[in-house]
Amino acid sequence: MKEKTQIEARGKVKVKKIKTILCEQGATVSSKANFEELTSRGYGTVEDKKLVLNAYETLFLLSKGLLEVSKRKPKKALNFRELLSLYRLADENVWVKYLIYRDLRSRGYVVREGFGLKITFRLYERGEYSKATATYLILGIQEGKPISVKELASVLKHVQSLKKKLVLAVVNRRGEIVYYTLSKLTMK
Repeated sequence: MKEKTQIEARGKVKVKKIKTILCEQGATVSSKANFEELTSRGYGTVEDKKLVLNAYETLFLLSKGLLEVSKRKPKKALNFRELLSLYRLADENVWVKYLIYRDLRSRGYVVREGFGLKITFRLYERGEYSKATATYLILGIQEGKPISVKELASVLKHVQSLKKKLVLAVVNRRGEIVYYTLSKLTMK
């Protein structure tokens, strides 16, 4: 990502794309320079001396023009739609995850994969990634796909036991996202 080449006619700067290989989770990066650049910015997880990007991370970086994703054989670069179609076969909610991820990243947050009880993402305060733990846990839900109050209460209890704040990211039918914070109401 540090290497840049000039486009002659227009004088614009073109960023050299990071080459990745499609895998079950998303894509793998094996170039050491790219590996370190991406991990320092909160992308991917290290597995077997390779950086593995999740499907939504791969889609995000591809949409920004920073990645080139290829299948192993034939070695053909995939476009956004082709990649999304392949990822949807493995995870029907990948589009919703991508929309939330893209929105949070565009707001300057570092977003990592969630854990347990349907938590979609961990959200770090700006400038706090690698210095502190995630402050917020994001639960992504889609308009029209109901979630029970009992299930929501269970997730909230779990999140509060971790001393985190729960944020609902509701994606409407047009792909717009509205965020709600949840907390426990106690009556005296």
